[in-house]
Amino acid sequence: MTPVATQIPITAIIPILTAIGDRQWQQFKDLEADFVTQHGVEVWEEVFNFRVLPALDKDSNRWLLVHWCGEGINWVKDVA
Repeated sequence: MTPVATQIPITAIIPILTAIGDRQWQQFKDLEADFVTQHGVEVWEEVFNFRVLPALDKDSNRWLLVHWCGEGINWVKDVA
């Protein structure tokens, strides 16, 4: 992870996690856009992949995946 990504304060990440936890897709997208505007897409990719995604529980991860893929996939099958 780049030094810039490691210096992003947790206070910038908590609202993103809260939006995911509250299942607020539009709020998540707005926070994501604000983050990218402020820090850049490369930093967002690292923060998301190494700080946000690992913090998600299974249901939250699934919810996020369903919303990302929602335009082309109508359902996601549970695989044990």
